[in-house]
Amino acid sequence: MNNSTRDPRVLLTVLWIFVVLNFFARDIHELGRPGMLEQMMSGVIDGVEITEALMLLGGVMIEIPILMAVLALVLPRHINRWTNAGASLLTAAMIIAGNLDPDLDNLFFMIIQLIALVIITRVAWWWSEDQLPDVSARSR
Repeated sequence: MNNSTRDPRVLLTVLWIFVVLNFFARDIHELGRPGMLEQMMSGVIDGVEITEALMLLGGVMIEIPILMAVLALVLPRHINRWTNAGASLLTAAMIIAGNLDPDLDNLFFMIIQLIALVIITRVAWWWSEDQLPDVSARSR
C-alpha cells in the first residue's frame, strides 16, 4: 500500500467527489421520470416554483462538497477535521431537507450519500498525525 492510499486527505477528497457524483447521478436519473422535462420547462417541479433564490440555494448546496474536495487536500489537519465534520453535517441536513418525501430512487441516492458523509466525518475526526504520509520520502 503506498502513502497516498493511507493519506486521509486523499480519502476525504475522493469521498467528497463521490458525494458530488451522486448528486449528479440522482439529478440525471430524475430526467427519466415521466413528466419531469415538461415540469422543468414550465418552471414548476412537483408544485415548487423554481426561482432564482432556489437556484442559488441549489448552487450553494452542490458547491459545498465541490469546495471540500479541494479543502481536504490543502487545509491543516486540525482545521480539516472541523471543516469536514461541519460540511458533512450541513450537506446531510440539505440532502434530508430536500428529500422529505422521497421516492425509492431518491431514497437510494440519499442513503448512499449519507453513508459517505458519515465516513467522511469519521475519517476526519479520527485522523491522527501519524496517518500523514512521509513528505521527506516524496522529495527523494
